[in-house]
Amino acid sequence: MQYKWLAPSNTTVSTLMASIDSNIVLIALPTIGRELPATSATDLLWILLGYSIITATLLLNFGRLSDMFGRVRLYVMGFAIFTVGSLLCGFSQTGTELVLLRLVQGVGAAFLFSNSAAILTDAFPPGERGEALGINQISIVAGAVVGLVLGGAITTTIGWRWIFFVNVPIGAVATWRAHADLRELVRPETRPPFDWIGNLVFAGGLTVLLLGITLGALGDLSLPGALWAVGAGIALLVAFPWLERRMRDPMLDLSLFRSRIFSGSVVAMLLNALARGAFTFILVFYLQGPPRFLDPFAAGLYLIPTSASMVAVAPVSGWLSDRYGSTPFLVAGLALSAGGFFWLATIPPAASIWTLTPHLVLVGAGMGLFASPNRAAMMTAVPDHRRGVAAGMGTTLTNTGAAVSLGVTLALMASVMPQSMMVAILLGTAASGTAAAGFLNAIHLIFLVSALLCLVAIGPSLLRGDTRLRSAGRSGASSVREPVTDLTVGPAA
Repeated sequence: MQYKWLAPSNTTVSTLMASIDSNIVLIALPTIGRELPATSATDLLWILLGYSIITATLLLNFGRLSDMFGRVRLYVMGFAIFTVGSLLCGFSQTGTELVLLRLVQGVGAAFLFSNSAAILTDAFPPGERGEALGINQISIVAGAVVGLVLGGAITTTIGWRWIFFVNVPIGAVATWRAHADLRELVRPETRPPFDWIGNLVFAGGLTVLLLGITLGALGDLSLPGALWAVGAGIALLVAFPWLERRMRDPMLDLSLFRSRIFSGSVVAMLLNALARGAFTFILVFYLQGPPRFLDPFAAGLYLIPTSASMVAVAPVSGWLSDRYGSTPFLVAGLALSAGGFFWLATIPPAASIWTLTPHLVLVGAGMGLFASPNRAAMMTAVPDHRRGVAAGMGTTLTNTGAAVSLGVTLALMASVMPQSMMVAILLGTAASGTAAAGFLNAIHLIFLVSALLCLVAIGPSLLRGDTRLRSAGRSGASSVREPVTDLTVGPAA
């Protein structure tokens, strides 16, 4: 088998596992809140947020590690850590234990996410990268479908602990196959030691910001304390790029932002993540909360249209963007998602699956149109030896956007409904009536904000320019299209 197809056959497994795991946990959250001893609403949120923060804060350094010591070596290590973390999560005895053990999973996921896109980009020529990343995107979306349905079925039948145990045999085999099949195609780059100061400032800022939002919204922290925490987190995140510009060897390679294509792609990716980060989270509690109280399996079936439409659109979008440029697909994808979110902002308290399906298809198709062309353009806009860092930066900002999206969602919920009602919904103890009405108002507001963020993301997608394709002869084919990128446009961000 050609190596360029052997590479995605391995990396697809990692993205599939990570996607399955994320959605399995999400669909099981209401059950975990009810059944895991000593689990608070804050614990429940940080089962998701802790994982997102640890991956977001480690990805940049792990991307750098991969450029220094080899992408394949650290990718294999990540598979092993993720598998062990899954096993430990299944044995958790309290909500706090599960939050902490999810951090172990997050470390493994950071190694996987920071290297899979770079390994694929190394293996394929420029004119085929959109298609390759589109195939990889299928695994992410397929994982969403499988995770929601499988997680719902497992949680309903044999218990939520098995949503973690299911990763163990798959991860063990995949770790061995990755070690045996993958090889380094780019010579590792020798670099000075890590920028630990930058890493601590970024991690501290993001953690303090989300702690302030979540603890304040749930009433675990006084309003003045929450405001101080949010302010301190924002201050650290604002100071982060200022510090990075002055570091001899920063964790965030600001020189990459000299490419208008790279910087525009990253900003659009971040805004898209902010818009959709809490999408499934909200729908899971809408379906399993008042007034319908669906079981996890039934709720998972309701959410299939989003993932299925992404599966159908993502590979086609990647293939077409290789040939015609990415901008039209990015704009169309964001516009479709915005339309779907605007429509979801009008849903009734107990919409049927047939009522919800058109809304979810629009959102899913928009995500599929946007994701692979944007990632392919971003990865192609950087030199070969910086792709590990670029992949890490892209995924870091995506995970950061998703984590912040969840925090903002909680703050929006707290602005339109009582704290006690919100906690009851998260823990699965809310009754019908006023709880359903209050939660529905929050849902409408959240999806309206999501739609507006998608529309704002169109701006950087248009302003960044596009990958311009040129033809070059290739044996066995009429031409290969290579993007012409400019790494000298504008000052470093």
